[in-house]
Amino acid sequence: MESVNQYLDENAQRFESEFFDFLKIPSVSTVPSHADDVQKAAEWLANRLTQIGLQPEIVKTKRHPLVYAETPAVPNAPIVLIYGHFDVQPPDPLDLWISPPFEPTVRDGSVYARGATDDKGQLLTHVYAAEAILKAIHPLPFQIKFLFEGEEEDGSDSISEYVKVFKEKLACDCLIVSDCEMFAPGQPAIIYGLRGIMAFELTLTGACRDLHSGVFGGAVYNPAVALCQMLNKVIDENGRVQIPGFYKDVVLIPDRERKQFADLPFDEKEFFEKIGVAKGFGEKGFTSIEQRWARPTFDINGLTSGYQGEGSKTVLPSKASAKFTFRLVPKQNPEEIAKNVEQYLQSVCPPEIKMELEFQHGAGGLLVSLDSEFVEIATAALEETFGCPPFFTREGGSIPIITEMSEVLDADVLLIGWGLDDDNLHAPNEKFSLACFHRGIKASARLMEEIARRQKGKKV
Repeated sequence: MESVNQYLDENAQRFESEFFDFLKIPSVSTVPSHADDVQKAAEWLANRLTQIGLQPEIVKTKRHPLVYAETPAVPNAPIVLIYGHFDVQPPDPLDLWISPPFEPTVRDGSVYARGATDDKGQLLTHVYAAEAILKAIHPLPFQIKFLFEGEEEDGSDSISEYVKVFKEKLACDCLIVSDCEMFAPGQPAIIYGLRGIMAFELTLTGACRDLHSGVFGGAVYNPAVALCQMLNKVIDENGRVQIPGFYKDVVLIPDRERKQFADLPFDEKEFFEKIGVAKGFGEKGFTSIEQRWARPTFDINGLTSGYQGEGSKTVLPSKASAKFTFRLVPKQNPEEIAKNVEQYLQSVCPPEIKMELEFQHGAGGLLVSLDSEFVEIATAALEETFGCPPFFTREGGSIPIITEMSEVLDADVLLIGWGLDDDNLHAPNEKFSLACFHRGIKASARLMEEIARRQKGKKV
């Protein structure tokens, strides 16, 4: 391992420079005008994989490309598949960024840019780890496959189709994903659960055009008012979702897990202070960790209606819309809940208002087994790299394609992230600690080296 760490130390500045170049590409998958940028990011990544001796392919899809590469196959040896995504969220609102979102800027030991931690930086930790391992170990006694997508932030439809069609090509024993967080600075975690997600857009229409609120107000149903009334009926004051059947398949958190969560060194007051709120809000009867990791939720992600410029404009808007999501826990059925959501919203929609509901994307939650040799190996690699054993946690976020990939490929899942909870994912001033970036590279390299050592049956 000494030679690997030496190589990583000697190339640390190059890794950062290349990482920053990657961040300059505005690969926003949800905005059609950025399609060429997503393609450019795929080409950048393929070029990087070529430089470490692989022969990557850029896979064309109906939308955004995939990047695939693999090391030589080794008969009767383990196969690990490393997944990540090179597309990013829109940077809006731009005026809240301290530095431009696609001009990487280092402040206080972190690089600030859209995609820094979600997921370009975390993805690259495994690429650079593989570079070091491939230079140190000849031949590699197991196989590494890479599959990176450009559509994770917009539903992962293309990779979903690709995985189903090419499941034999992608066959693996373990799926490694770093699109998540550590428990705390310097404290790594192995994540064994993810929540699922369902995303919708609701559009309400009243009159055929915007109206003068004085002339028509009181005689015409205002779609913005209807929107507020309807969304208010989706969740009650105790944080309980009111969609019929929503909790039917929700499995209660086992007492063992509740105790495990309670024993974690977590300061709830400090957690809320960091995000600028006096106290939390959520489903009654559960701690904030339980609410975020193991309970389903409803959240409004955006509201649009009427005049929103400077000053006043007394308009009665013709349309009102909202983007909202549900986070799901394992066993909840996304398709069944989607039908119930539409039926419920139709039942509470005023008859004077026309309603359109678009189901954008969704996937179920995921729980993975900790009884895996790869979890054992990762535990040792993380403890050696960080100087302390990892915590075993769940994660409140969603990586929809991972649930599907684990089922289609019948593979163990290893979720190990290097991000922090204040990295501002999906928000202005997204960042990634450079110390976490380099430690992530070393931990990934140590993981790969340990797999190689066990396969060869001797110390590498």
